[in-house]
Amino acid sequence: MQERGMLIVLSGPSGVGKGTVRQAMLEGDYRDFQYSVSMTTRQMRPGEVDGVDYYFRTKAEFEADIAAGQMLEYAKYVDNYYGTPLKYVNQTLDSGRDVLLEIEVKGAMQVREKCPDGVFIFLTPPDLMELKNRLTGRGTDSAEVIEKRINQAKEEIQMMANYDYAVVNDEVPKAVQRIERIIESEHLRVPRVINRYKNMVN
Repeated sequence: MQERGMLIVLSGPSGVGKGTVRQAMLEGDYRDFQYSVSMTTRQMRPGEVDGVDYYFRTKAEFEADIAAGQMLEYAKYVDNYYGTPLKYVNQTLDSGRDVLLEIEVKGAMQVREKCPDGVFIFLTPPDLMELKNRLTGRGTDSAEVIEKRINQAKEEIQMMANYDYAVVNDEVPKAVQRIERIIESEHLRVPRVINRYKNMVN
């Protein structure tokens, strides 16, 4: 019987570097991850590709998927929807591959309710000033939006207690290494492997 893959949820404040860390994880040869591309109604940024960075949809299209029960999770963040298509995630886990979700904090809490056996990792900035510098350096948001994101980050950091692990993203290679060690350990937890050994002795 095929062992089900493990769901890995990576989230944290906007600007903390979730996308950069996720890309570094997927480009490495550590483990056979399958990245679950999220869906959003926000505008595409320069260099982004539909179906690679996000599935870019209209608000009406996104709300139709919500109504049809086709979202594992979704949240509205700074006036845009973000969410994870359900069918693709289940198919990939059932095939035995790990699925990596890079999602917003509110969405992660919905996933926690539906998938309590997932591994939930909160990516944190070294401090709020560094987070503001990163947001400003992106050059994609107005000062007003950046201020909204900083205030949102303060609220989200307080939700860290709902996660299994907290990883500081001070340097991307170090953050990736920390996350890889977490995943390796989680794959060895007895509740995840005990059925394999029960079958062995039977």
